[in-house]
Amino acid sequence: MQPEKGPLTTRLAFFHGLGSIAYGIKDNGFATFLMLYYNQVLGMDSRLVGLALLIALVIDGLIDPVIGYMSDRTYTAWGRRLPWLYLAPVPLGLAWALIWSQTEAPDFWALVGMAVLVRALVSCCELPSVALVPELTQDYDERSTLMRYRFLFGWTGGLLVAMMAYTVFLAKHEDGTGGMLSAQGYQNYGLFGAVLMTLAVLVSAWGQHRRVAVYPDRPKSRFGLATAFSELAQCFSNRAFLVLLGGGALAYISQGITFSISNYLYLFIWRFSGGDLIAYPIVLFLSVLACFVLLPTWHRRWGKRDTATATAVLGMVFWVIPFLARAAGLWPTEGTPASTIPVFGFFFVCNIFSVAAMISVYSMMSDVVEASEEVTGRRDEGAFFSGNLFVQKCGTGLGIFVTGYILSMVGMPDKAVPGEVPIAVIDRLSLTYISLVVVLAVLMALVIRRFPITRADHEARLAALAAARLNPDAEGMHP
Repeated sequence: MQPEKGPLTTRLAFFHGLGSIAYGIKDNGFATFLMLYYNQVLGMDSRLVGLALLIALVIDGLIDPVIGYMSDRTYTAWGRRLPWLYLAPVPLGLAWALIWSQTEAPDFWALVGMAVLVRALVSCCELPSVALVPELTQDYDERSTLMRYRFLFGWTGGLLVAMMAYTVFLAKHEDGTGGMLSAQGYQNYGLFGAVLMTLAVLVSAWGQHRRVAVYPDRPKSRFGLATAFSELAQCFSNRAFLVLLGGGALAYISQGITFSISNYLYLFIWRFSGGDLIAYPIVLFLSVLACFVLLPTWHRRWGKRDTATATAVLGMVFWVIPFLARAAGLWPTEGTPASTIPVFGFFFVCNIFSVAAMISVYSMMSDVVEASEEVTGRRDEGAFFSGNLFVQKCGTGLGIFVTGYILSMVGMPDKAVPGEVPIAVIDRLSLTYISLVVVLAVLMALVIRRFPITRADHEARLAALAAARLNPDAEGMHP
């Protein structure tokens, strides 16, 4: 099966992007709220929470290549991906509700098991969905369009549920109940997210059904463990793929630290009020919209690789400026509008650049598919994106793990109250955190700069592959 001809429609891009809502909810929930919930609400040691999530992510990451490989080899009248997208969402919703339903600290291994279950089911939805990108279009720019929609909906899902958490589920009530430390609030948060995740994946699959529900090409090799390991090893040794994995690992570690520590930054450093916490997701959403509009121009002018390199560094610069100014005594008093409004402004610009870098890298992953096909004669979309998701999960898990140790190292007390933590602890938290962010962003840019596929390379490769299909007996295309 080859991707359909003709330009990408907005309708198709919309329904394709819709499926990433589930991943956005999971990512935001695990990275932003889970540490706070299990540490500050249920009373688990932050280091144990971080270790549990790291173990779960590594286990789940090892499952991802199996899911990706099996997705590539699925052979049905509905194509390779749709069966996964119809079967996995309901179990995912149930597992998501379960992990937020605890009323007391669970056993360490129980948390590991719940986290593995959620993440494995997310993979069963996300991997087949994102693997559709190279199938839906071979065009260099249209792939970026699909990724822009994926990121737009992923961020929308995560931020929508976060805003609902701040305004409804974890809002402080007039009688003094509720708030960020309410166990019941997290249970309601989990139920709402479960329903939204399930519906988003199912509707996305339905919206793409007519386009992709066709018999795929039969696998060129017989299934077997030796064959699977050999083909996966061949995919994962591709130079362009390894560059993306290296750069992505650094970016995901930084993202994992930032997301999991974000509520500590907002509550203890910047002293955001309840109203600020409601407004901030709106600021982030507007920044994602701005990136959605600006990124096509940047890709046309500089290509994906150079855009990713530049925006990764620029995003880091705008993010750390307020922290550095605060450390130098040049920032207004935290918790006041004079502080919060400029923080929102810097974080708005930062997020435009940071999201642009991530979309660019994801879109570059699609272009690796043809580079590999030119050598192997196979299309291994699921395998490549599973490798990327494996690195993303391990990097994010390592970031959450590092956050647990940062909080312990700087002396952040359990069940801390904003405004009552010693200023020395807050200063150590701020400087330790931004030091890591700066180092990781610079290293990520240096690695991504080595990605070998440009627009011209991709278009020349498509022409060569097309010629090879017309003349399958020609030599030099496949081993």
